[in-house]
Amino acid sequence: MNNITRFDPFSELVRFDPLFDIDDVFARSFMRPPLSHGGMNAEPQIRMDIKEADGVYTVKAEMPGVNKEDIHVSVDGNRISISAEVKQKKEEKEGERVIHSERSYGMTSRSFSLADEVDPGKVQAKYADGVLELTLPKKPGSSRKEIAIS
Repeated sequence: MNNITRFDPFSELVRFDPLFDIDDVFARSFMRPPLSHGGMNAEPQIRMDIKEADGVYTVKAEMPGVNKEDIHVSVDGNRISISAEVKQKKEEKEGERVIHSERSYGMTSRSFSLADEVDPGKVQAKYADGVLELTLPKKPGSSRKEIAIS
């Protein structure tokens, strides 16, 4: 009797390149938004770190290539929204053409909720070297209370 084996079309790729990881290719292609072929117009991403200490939240958001005037931050209770626009500058000269571009242009935004409400009158924002730093003091008197379940 013959043994039946399942055909794996990707096994041939691994044979030619031992560093090729098919799972990595699929993960990257499904995790990222599709890019248009006319200039890689993917939506820019805002990556953040959020820390809490002494009644203050500190947010550091990477926003490279953004002008300070194009960043907008809003505070609504414990909800923080950050938006920015990266504008594309035409840099082509006579007789030149773009062969490949990986820089992102367009609008991007990010919203998140914190555990406590923020005092909007004391919020500070600073932008330097492509990093937006927000200092978000907690609102006094808005401490959370643990509810006992009976």
